[in-house]
Amino acid sequence: MIRIVTDTTCDLPAAWLERHQIVRLPINIQFGLESFQEGVTITPETFYRRIEAEQRIPTTSQPSMGQFNEVYHNLIAAGHEILSIHITSKLSGTWQAACLSARQLADQAQISVVDSWTSSIGLGFLVREAAQWVEAGLSRPEIVARLEARRSQIPVFIMLNDLRYARMSGRVGRLRETLVSLLSIKPIIGVEAGALIPIDRVRTQKKGWARMVELAETVLAGRPVHIGMVHALAQPEAEHLLDQLKARLNFQETVLLEVSLSLAVHFGPGAVGFAVYPAEPLAEMRRV
Repeated sequence: MIRIVTDTTCDLPAAWLERHQIVRLPINIQFGLESFQEGVTITPETFYRRIEAEQRIPTTSQPSMGQFNEVYHNLIAAGHEILSIHITSKLSGTWQAACLSARQLADQAQISVVDSWTSSIGLGFLVREAAQWVEAGLSRPEIVARLEARRSQIPVFIMLNDLRYARMSGRVGRLRETLVSLLSIKPIIGVEAGALIPIDRVRTQKKGWARMVELAETVLAGRPVHIGMVHALAQPEAEHLLDQLKARLNFQETVLLEVSLSLAVHFGPGAVGFAVYPAEPLAEMRRV
């Protein structure tokens, strides 16, 4: 049997995790010399309270090769093949660590490691579809090929509310120069080939929501989709934006979750974002 491994940047409803027996390796979150494992030794309440009290942003780091080795060894011992699907390599070293571990164990098991080119609920949708393909009896190489085709078909839109986090983050690359020049502007960010890219900038939250809906509608052009909404301490705003999307898109299902802490580090409180996952593979995607 093929078992799926991912990391805690992958936002998934608990029911999906349980049904498909998905293993998530924790991202490390560090406040100074103190290190915590996301989803294991730190809660969202503690995370945000410490940031507010200390007025500093923690750093994050990928799971170690030792952590990957342990998880892979346990699955190998149980007789499983492994499909490891992780946050885009443009934002984290998690995929690289998984690849190194898989190479070390190549003579012991069949392990495939996939760079998702995304994260959060976009990664969650990819992981769930991979699990459904496992249930349908597809082979590991077949699933890898499908994932590599699907990963470029997931439009993602994020609107930041507090730019301090993105400015201080070392993981947003080319966005930093753009964000430094913004004052009261709210940037809208997208994902292209796994990298965060600036898409637009607006002055009010209301205009930002309208623009994000417009962008999604343009890209999807009436195709049936699954909508995954995430937020950082902004559930009312996320619910409002989700309602707007449901009124304009041809949706089959919706999911609303709080974004993983390891991503909230970079986006900050008040950030709202969503991924629209096509219900069927697309021959091509329209660019914004």
